[in-house]
Amino acid sequence: MLEKFSFKNHLENLVPNPENHHYLLAVSGGADSMVLASLFQDLGLMYQVAHINYKLRGKDSDLDQKTVQDFCEKNHIQFHLYEVSEKDKKPENSIQLWARELRYHFFREIQEQQNLEFLVTAHHLNDQLETFIINLSKASGLNGLSGIPAGSNKILRPLLHFSKKEIYEYAKENNIDFREDLSNKKSDYLRNKIRNEIVPLLLETNDHFLENFKKSSLYLNQTKDFVQKQIEEIENKLTVFNPEHKILSKEKLHQESDFVRFEILKKYGFDQEEEIPKIFTAENGSSFFSKDYQLLINRNELILVDKNKKAETKDELHLIESFDFSGKPNRISLENMIDTIDGINNSFEWEFDATKIQFPLRLRKQQDGDEFFPTGFQGKKKVSKFFRDEKLSILARPKIWILCDGSNSVLGVIPFRQDRRYTKDEKTKSILKIFNEKKK
Repeated sequence: MLEKFSFKNHLENLVPNPENHHYLLAVSGGADSMVLASLFQDLGLMYQVAHINYKLRGKDSDLDQKTVQDFCEKNHIQFHLYEVSEKDKKPENSIQLWARELRYHFFREIQEQQNLEFLVTAHHLNDQLETFIINLSKASGLNGLSGIPAGSNKILRPLLHFSKKEIYEYAKENNIDFREDLSNKKSDYLRNKIRNEIVPLLLETNDHFLENFKKSSLYLNQTKDFVQKQIEEIENKLTVFNPEHKILSKEKLHQESDFVRFEILKKYGFDQEEEIPKIFTAENGSSFFSKDYQLLINRNELILVDKNKKAETKDELHLIESFDFSGKPNRISLENMIDTIDGINNSFEWEFDATKIQFPLRLRKQQDGDEFFPTGFQGKKKVSKFFRDEKLSILARPKIWILCDGSNSVLGVIPFRQDRRYTKDEKTKSILKIFNEKKK
């Protein structure tokens, strides 16, 4: 039964000490949201109200707005209004999706401006049942059948355990003004069709249908939480330690069930079931992209690179502007200039004939088309092929520095090989030594 104190108990389960927080309530003017606002008012909580007039139902839309606005004025609550206009480019189709995106964008703006920690919506148990049926028809799996979360991403739904009937009864007993949206009686949208035609039939089958559904929903959520913990444990066992990127063992993940593979990769945006098998058959060096991640195939590893995480390293370093041909020793140490790369010995010592080099010199990262004549090899080689021959991991390659001169010619790939065309020989009189000592 919906009462002030039963509501408070559910709110406290979502937010301990709710009186210490500030809230933005999404209030449409219907019974659900007006009861929500009234409960927040009676509990003396700190909140503001947001309302959107979509201008979809003419005078009725304006009366909805007036109902909410009158409540706020009566109770001295700050009221935020968004009135939809031509600039919002209302589509002919997908009105519901458009409206949802518009209102949540509006809500987030207010929260940032007013420093309101939580958004509170008036979703209730009947909404939960409708969502369950919709997701059941989409084969959305355990997460979908678990329905609407009571609290997630700073959005609270404290009425989720109460039925529409209980909300109407509370509104009547407490003389709460609200507006009925008659458009909900039309079965022109999937949710409305389920609400108006399917749910009433289900409720007729059992006097305790909604109460039993609430228990089933609770069990499903507990099952989901348990499964997620198991998935996290499996993922941890598959994870190869790396301080910069998430790396999973490709072989071990491939041995897991389709369900486990999907649940793990879904976290990184790879949620197309038909695409996941391609990850495990792709050639070494292949890449896959989701909204936020790039997945790289590196032999027996799946490397997940966060595209939103900007690299802090520079792509170019100035080394030497000109050369002193007076006969003085010219030695350049790269100590503290280049980072240590796991699995690579960074110590080297190269000696060049300075007369063969065009100054200035600099260090940069690999560029497309780079090639050089590595010492110890016949002919020239592309730097990209040199990386492959050296079996450098995909993660190591972007960290390798290329030594180049003023004409952008490659003088060496640090710390592996220098270009033999520029090395000192028996005729060399001006020597440039570039080195990096092995750190103890």
